[in-house]
Amino acid sequence: MRTLILIVLGLVLAAAAMHFAPAARRNWLAGGFAVVWLGVVAWNLRTGLSHGYSLSEELPIQLLIYAVPVALAVGWWLRSRPH
Repeated sequence: MRTLILIVLGLVLAAAAMHFAPAARRNWLAGGFAVVWLGVVAWNLRTGLSHGYSLSEELPIQLLIYAVPVALAVGWWLRSRPH
């Protein structure tokens, strides 16, 4: 359940950030979101490891938690760029 909550939270934050940012700032915002979200995922990884899960158990889940929201942010940025 925690995984789903974090993915949804990341998607909502990424969508809100990209929606309200001016088009000229979306490239900076997508990169900034990726860095900040990496910090959130690192915190979640540390929490999982402290509760007895192994790194091999946690890593695929953390990759999913990181990749889905960041892919949305980067995709939104790529779609909003002038052709």
